[in-house]
Amino acid sequence: MTNQSIEFDIDLIKRYDKSGPRYTSYPTAVQFHDGFGEAEYRKWAQKSSESGRPLSLYFHIPFCDTVCFYCGCNKVVTKNRKRAAPYLERLHREIEMQAELLDGSRPVNQLHWGGGTPTFISHEEMTALMDKTRECFNLHDDDSGEYSIEIDPREVQTDTVALLRKIGFNRMSLGVQDFDLQVQKAVNRIQTEEQTLSVLEAARREGFKSMSIDLIYGLPFQSVESFGRTLDRILEISPDRLAVFNYAHLPELFKPQRRIEAGDLPSPQEKLDILQLTIDKLTRNGYLYIGMDHFAKPDDELAVAQRERTLYRNFQGYSTHADCDLVGLGSTSISQVGDTYSQNLKGMEEYYERIDAGRLAVFRGYELNEDDKLRRSVITNLICHFVLHKAEVEKSFGITFDEYFAAELDELAEMEKDGLLEQHPDRIEVKPAGKLLIRNICMVFDRYLREKANRSFSKVI
Repeated sequence: MTNQSIEFDIDLIKRYDKSGPRYTSYPTAVQFHDGFGEAEYRKWAQKSSESGRPLSLYFHIPFCDTVCFYCGCNKVVTKNRKRAAPYLERLHREIEMQAELLDGSRPVNQLHWGGGTPTFISHEEMTALMDKTRECFNLHDDDSGEYSIEIDPREVQTDTVALLRKIGFNRMSLGVQDFDLQVQKAVNRIQTEEQTLSVLEAARREGFKSMSIDLIYGLPFQSVESFGRTLDRILEISPDRLAVFNYAHLPELFKPQRRIEAGDLPSPQEKLDILQLTIDKLTRNGYLYIGMDHFAKPDDELAVAQRERTLYRNFQGYSTHADCDLVGLGSTSISQVGDTYSQNLKGMEEYYERIDAGRLAVFRGYELNEDDKLRRSVITNLICHFVLHKAEVEKSFGITFDEYFAAELDELAEMEKDGLLEQHPDRIEVKPAGKLLIRNICMVFDRYLREKANRSFSKVI
């Protein structure tokens, strides 16, 4: 059973606070290349169909009414709601093509609408999109599937939540970021507590099974005191899960962030203090640290999966469905089918052109080799369960762990001295002080990072 306790060690965090991947995949998207395209994807999709594995469907809805200055997502900011129609027309066609290729009779155990702002589209468009999905794929009708949607509470009408429940959604995540008005103004996201509460109350009334709230620390004008007030209010709301993300200020990469003044951001020390406060408050109030910014109540599916060692990590973050092939639909979405990753074209016009030609929009991807699969297994175990049992890896991949990873184990010895982990003859165990630095530990096993250490990633804390 996973030890779900966590320890905040400021000295360790400062010493190890460097940039690194978030490991929603291994190898990471940096390794994707255009030598893997539609033909390669089709070949692997055929293999996937023969396997009969269940499916996880991700739909990217890229539209937003207004831009949040902190955002680094692939999005289209527009006030014109009609712009969604041509996109959804192509999305419907892509659904048909993918269902034909993947054998639409396979059960869809997981479904997620992300963005952008999925609730940007009209109620009629939401219903039509789910109807098309149900027509082409085998969605569960007994509410047993994990069907979730990202919600911007500012984009919800009085009957939106009831509609979402009716068409099949049973989980939601709400973007809040911070309740402080000065912070909201600085990032161009004015959202009242009442807007958030009304959506949550409606979700509970309609029987949604799980509600998650997203917060961001490190935004302009945040302080320990101000963020503490937001956390207190969130604890009163009592969501099932919380994601508390670190704001990475990268204005050279994300144009909207140029509207944020670097001088308004909290100092590195204040930011660490905010993180420490967050961990203390949430864990004192019964939330467990799942890993990588995520907290959950002990009876939440994520916490249960972690205890039972069935937790998984993919492009949507932590998941309870390791057995599924993930199919991404819409511009920029990423799929994980068999031992491959693939990504759709990012530009809207390019995406339209490809779909209109009757072709899938895959433009790059990656096929894993045996070493990739081995290292992915190691990293997944560490980042999900904070423990790695060597015998399991040896049995799965036919290696002698200590010989294969001799250089990596030598590197871990320094981390062991610092109290991040313990090395045993049969396992590697992450200690409570090492959990916040799990990315650093995983990076030791990343062969591509070892070969090219100058890649640009966000800070681990």
